[in-house]
Amino acid sequence: MNLLAGTSQDLAAGVAAAVPPNDDRIDTLVCPPFPYLITVGTAINGSGVQLGAQDAYHEAGGAFTGEVSAQMLVDAGCRWVILGHSERRHVIGESDELINKKVIAARAAGLNVMLCIGELLGDREANQTESVLEGQLSGSLAGIDDEAMSGVALAYEPVWAIGTGVTATPDQAETAHVYIRKWLSDCYNPRIAETTRILYGGSVKPDNAAELMSLQNIDGVLVGGASLKTDLFVPIIEAARSVAAP
Repeated sequence: MNLLAGTSQDLAAGVAAAVPPNDDRIDTLVCPPFPYLITVGTAINGSGVQLGAQDAYHEAGGAFTGEVSAQMLVDAGCRWVILGHSERRHVIGESDELINKKVIAARAAGLNVMLCIGELLGDREANQTESVLEGQLSGSLAGIDDEAMSGVALAYEPVWAIGTGVTATPDQAETAHVYIRKWLSDCYNPRIAETTRILYGGSVKPDNAAELMSLQNIDGVLVGGASLKTDLFVPIIEAARSVAAP
């Protein structure tokens, strides 16, 4: 919940200028607040930047004042939606069951989903990271078959590292991603485990992005505060491009 129409448009234009439409090495997307989806969509039109939303409701329409459906997001030009973000889980109070309904609705509408999972500091200190991830994965992906998983990316975001300036160490991040990939292999199959993109989120900055994305099981990053300034976000995009270079 940052920026206004003008600053959102300026940021989007700056990011779009750094991502040409023919660069197929990486996928770049921006997910502005609902009121600015159309404005930002116009600013990135013709570039390689894709448009996403920060949330969606699980009903297709009706008397749900204040909510936005997946179909509305598609109509606004979105290709992606973030679901299960830690702030939705721990500030708004969304359950795995509700997030699961949203994932099902978003995939049915043709949206790609970035599903966020991650543990609280207390969970990590109690050595409960893997059990928390297992619960969030199994609950949020219930009923999502192999075909639907082709449009799902996962974002591991340790809640204790979000907006705190504290980034998970490369070993901590890689260990969590290895567990998530093993879970995908066990609960789906090795092909799904290999092809599903698993991103890291949590105090990602220009000076740590390349190191994180160079790890074997980290396929990209979900950027928070650093995505609000072009001079911070563009270097992270460039880091992804350098890691992905053949």
